[in-house]
Amino acid sequence: MDSTTTTQAPFHVVPGAWQDLPKMPDADYPGTEGFIGDVFENPAGSVMCSGYFELKHTDAPLRYHYEYDEMKVVLEGEFLLENRETGQVMTARAKDAIFFPKGSTIYFSTPSYALAFYAGHRDATLL
Repeated sequence: MDSTTTTQAPFHVVPGAWQDLPKMPDADYPGTEGFIGDVFENPAGSVMCSGYFELKHTDAPLRYHYEYDEMKVVLEGEFLLENRETGQVMTARAKDAIFFPKGSTIYFSTPSYALAFYAGHRDATLL
């Protein structure tokens, strides 16, 4: 380790953070069963955030517009992903990593259930 590097703040562990996620508002995501919760939202002034996203099967896809760059890792199940602007359609399964660039609008669906961990560059001063 470089002798000029110091760590000022302690690290944090949040057990069970993926459980009991808040439901995404019906008004914003009608007909969907999406659940999301930040575990860390700009901790200690960082521009990073992270949390969990859970989706249950419904007939309507969940539409999400990214105001920041984000990465997801699928932990369980599979997500069907569609960008209608570009025509890109893909399936992401357990252990797959995904990158969503700022400005993209993605439609999420799942044949049964999916759970992902996400990390994003979400500067709190820009929100």
